[in-house]
Amino acid sequence: VYLSVKQYLAHQRQGTHKSKERGEVKGSTRKLKRQKGTGTARAGDIKNPVFRGGGRMFGPRPRKYTINLNKKVKRLARKSVLSAKAANGNLVIIEDFSFEAPKTKAFVEILNNLGVQDSRSLFVTSDYEQAVLLSSRNLKEAKVVRAVDVNTYDILNAGKLVLAEGAVEKIKESLV
Repeated sequence: VYLSVKQYLAHQRQGTHKSKERGEVKGSTRKLKRQKGTGTARAGDIKNPVFRGGGRMFGPRPRKYTINLNKKVKRLARKSVLSAKAANGNLVIIEDFSFEAPKTKAFVEILNNLGVQDSRSLFVTSDYEQAVLLSSRNLKEAKVVRAVDVNTYDILNAGKLVLAEGAVEKIKESLV
């Protein structure tokens, strides 16, 4: 489970951080003062990291933060997290639902009826339901994902896990 969450969070990082090193800073390569005889420390060009406006020594470089993880390990992590949610009584299965039009008020009613309005909840639907997604988008404590997009981190992060019946079948298929 730890490795699966670590991989997910690592993949969320952009990795585009970059600072200029002394070779990339714009400026002259003229020697600032003569090497000997001034009584101060020797100095090369103005791009030296010691000076203000100089390059950064060993600064950040763009890199990928990806971690490779076997499919079986990821599947096992999802299985164990789902079974832990079920064992703790934080798993609710409901019949498939959809809205005529996106209404947050209707989604809040569903939350109240299920008794999950106070905790962070993850709703898993079988397919992409735009009205359901738009209805829940403004709520901080609710998140809606498709069954194929559900991951270990989201399941762990949710206080209550609410699965639609169609989503249960799709999750079963993905865990086999």
